[in-house]
Amino acid sequence: MERVLEIIGIESYIYLSVILFCVGVFGILYRRNAIVMFMSIEIMLNSANLLLVAFSTLHQDASGQVFVFFTMAVAAAEVAVGLAILVAIYRNIGSIDIDNLKNLKG
Repeated sequence: MERVLEIIGIESYIYLSVILFCVGVFGILYRRNAIVMFMSIEIMLNSANLLLVAFSTLHQDASGQVFVFFTMAVAAAEVAVGLAILVAIYRNIGSIDIDNLKNLKG
């Protein structure tokens, strides 16, 4: 990876990460479907993970890659809990549209 980092350059990884993060932000802001919002959050987390791995490789320190491992574990747990909540909401109201969730106030 270090040799690839020398050929491509750290700037390319930064640009790709910024583009992925912006795609995730726009997905959260402009889409009202809960599944698309979860996917957008995952794209944002993966862009941060990409930067952590790139800078970890650049500085030849494995701590960034270890942090990515824990971040991926937390993201997997977040997806499992989030999808379970979405299934429960779908069973109750028949839709996972975020605008329809306003009706769940008790």
